Amino acid sequence: MTTTSTTPPDAGDSEAPATVWPTFRDAPAAVKTLLAGVFINRLGGFLNIFLVLYLTSLGHSAGRATFALGAYGAGTVIGVLIGGSLSARLGPRNTTAVSMAGSSVLIASLLYLDNYWVLISMVVLAGLAGQMFRPASATLLSELTAENRQVMIFAMYRFGLNLGAMAAPLVGFGLYHLDHQRYDLLFWGEAVIALAFAALAWVTLPGAGGPRAKHQDLPAGDPAAADPADKITPSAGPDASGSYAAVLRDRRYVAYLVATLIHTAVYAQYLSTLPLDVEKAGLEIVWYTAAVSLNGFLVIAFELVLTRVTQNWSSRLSIGLAFGLLGSGVALYGLPMGPAVIVIGTLVWTLGEILGGPAIFSYPAVISPPRLKSHYLGSFHFSFGLGSALGPVAGGWLFATLGHSFWFVMGGASLIATVLAVASLRTPEERPAA
Repeated sequence: MTTTSTTPPDAGDSEAPATVWPTFRDAPAAVKTLLAGVFINRLGGFLNIFLVLYLTSLGHSAGRATFALGAYGAGTVIGVLIGGSLSARLGPRNTTAVSMAGSSVLIASLLYLDNYWVLISMVVLAGLAGQMFRPASATLLSELTAENRQVMIFAMYRFGLNLGAMAAPLVGFGLYHLDHQRYDLLFWGEAVIALAFAALAWVTLPGAGGPRAKHQDLPAGDPAAADPADKITPSAGPDASGSYAAVLRDRRYVAYLVATLIHTAVYAQYLSTLPLDVEKAGLEIVWYTAAVSLNGFLVIAFELVLTRVTQNWSSRLSIGLAFGLLGSGVALYGLPMGPAVIVIGTLVWTLGEILGGPAIFSYPAVISPPRLKSHYLGSFHFSFGLGSALGPVAGGWLFATLGHSFWFVMGGASLIATVLAVASLRTPEERPAA
């Protein structure tokens, strides 16, 4: 493949440090589409925010509305597992298109269902369909990116997720009021956004043949294009092999998944249990909202920039720091509750998220065998989603049982996850055979 072009000389240097703009500039169109699509999809994620309010507006009880939200969460957890398998068999483009088109139809249908249990079934399917694209998009991002830029591209992926998550409630709230406090425009808006992403993915992403079939789409001089063809092996297509059983045979990676699940369950406490403890301590809730807002601002403002440095750290250092700082920050909440404790504890675990978040997300792609990449990423997102779902339930029970000292238990759980994660990590050269 000819590499003569007007691309700057360092763009083709696979050893050049990955920085934000060159990584984005040199990425093929498919990668840019996926990064934009992740943001768009997250921006349109109103359903889990307004579902409870919508169901109560229909006359359903708070208990039924909360159950529906749990059903949606269960669908999202299952969806990432299905997405990993579909990506290996249908290809990332087809999986993404099916995921977003299906999500569009299911979300719009919720406005026209009267029977509660039929509506619950559609909610589960909407959650399932809406998350199938995650392993597919992560797989393609990894396959179309040079090895030395994996952490940076996943930092961009997280940036899109975080920015979209921050803006989604505002967009949804705006649509709700634009429709005179009705939900039609809000749900149809999310459906249209999902359908637009499906169409964009179908037009711009490589087909089932995988990245190799689209090497001509890579810009000349791009690090991924300069790699030998056998370094970018498609994980999709008729010859794709592997399953989640193969992932489970990799015991070190299974240990990483368990550590991720514990870590995510502990992480979820800042959204579920922390506000309960703040209220119980008699503090103004403004201190909690200020801490959460501070976390969102710092992650969006600094994570992508600092990844220029942290991407050169070993996985053990960056992921170990992330897990360890999370546990330390959460354990600080166990001190006598006050504004300083809330802010300092949040700053400590936010630092861990900034320093290690991209490495945590990119690690499965970096060490997975090429033909199992989508399954490794699917299992990672499953562990992440399961921890997010179980964390608030387990945390709420422990808080009711132990009271304020519950935070020290969470810190201890995070310490166990840190030791388990650091012991399980391997380098790309140690990746298991498919």
